[in-house]
Amino acid sequence: MSKRSHRRHRPHHQKHDTRQLVPASGQANNSAQGTSKRRYKIPLVVVGLVVIVAAVLLAVNGGKGPQTAAPPSTTPAPAQSLLTTAPGTVPAAGVSGPKISFASSVHDFGQIKGSEVVKCTFMFTNVGNQVLEVTNVQASCGCTTAGDWSQKVEPGQTGTIPIQFNGANFSGQVAKSITVTCNDPTQPTVGLQITANIWKPIQVTPQYAVLNVTAEAQSNATTVRIVSNEQEPLTLSAPENSNPAFAVELKTNQPGKEFELTVRTVPPLPPGNRQGQITLKTSSTNMPVINVNAWANVQPMVAVMPSQISLPAAPLTNPMPYTLTLRNNSTNALALSEPMVTAPGVDVQLKEIETGRVFSATLTFPAGFELAPGKLAEFNIKSSHADLPVVKVPILSLPRPAPQPTLTGSGQAVATQH
Repeated sequence: MSKRSHRRHRPHHQKHDTRQLVPASGQANNSAQGTSKRRYKIPLVVVGLVVIVAAVLLAVNGGKGPQTAAPPSTTPAPAQSLLTTAPGTVPAAGVSGPKISFASSVHDFGQIKGSEVVKCTFMFTNVGNQVLEVTNVQASCGCTTAGDWSQKVEPGQTGTIPIQFNGANFSGQVAKSITVTCNDPTQPTVGLQITANIWKPIQVTPQYAVLNVTAEAQSNATTVRIVSNEQEPLTLSAPENSNPAFAVELKTNQPGKEFELTVRTVPPLPPGNRQGQITLKTSSTNMPVINVNAWANVQPMVAVMPSQISLPAAPLTNPMPYTLTLRNNSTNALALSEPMVTAPGVDVQLKEIETGRVFSATLTFPAGFELAPGKLAEFNIKSSHADLPVVKVPILSLPRPAPQPTLTGSGQAVATQH
């Protein structure tokens, strides 16, 4: 049988498989070439653009070829400076030198008893990169004191300032300030504050009865309020007074709760200060005795400031001006005249600052001025007040300096006058 005849009688399924798996070589090549031409034909314009972009990238990379982007780093950037920090503290970034930072600059003790001494501690941190030095801690009142504070604090470390407050002489709401001095260049001083509400079984307001009077009008009065903060009713005894220059009177505003003590001056009073103490016994076991201090300032009819003239050691090397202020504390207007000094060569100029009330006197002491040994001098000026016809101000001068000994050629000491 011929080959053609053999192919014609091949089973039908073999014909199908041969065409699917092994096509004729000519047909396969033609099919592949046709498919390639149809599927991969690219316009020349696109090819040109690709070439231009590649040339630009090559120029940007400096001829190094394509660059591969590095993956993002998971390692944190190094800190500005390596500091040893306390747990929970982080130095401030970019800070140069020591720097103080307080956790809180105010401490409130809340309500405390008047006889109670309370304490607190202020915490601070050195958030700089150099050693912090705290050189001083100063309170605004003697009732507040500072203990041993941290004087040198390393970067990142913490320090303490212990504070103690005694509220024995206070009542009600109280605030006190504390100044911290350190070597922080940005804030060499830092202000702290403590507050408290001081509770007392019996509250006395004010604690001092202060009266200002003049030699001409010596009668004056002030009141002191006494309030009980206890539940039991309060009773007070009659007040006792240690100085007859004061008169006292006790009045009940609310039985068992509120009282008022009136303190008056009793003329005549000489110029100067007068002090006394007023004592009241109470029914309170927490505060059995109440003491009120009374103070009266009796001003002269004409007050001179300063009250005396003090000159440097004589003799004066240059002319020296000296100014006095004279204030009229009397009821009526005052006239001053004929100012003079009981020593030769002193020029005096009088000026009225406020009509009838305030004056100034300028005394000019000449060069070489010196008081004679054992002789006193004073500034005098006449007054229109009948009870004070002349105002006098003493003049004092430091003595000459003692002569300094010098050695002669023979080694003998000889006093030298300056």
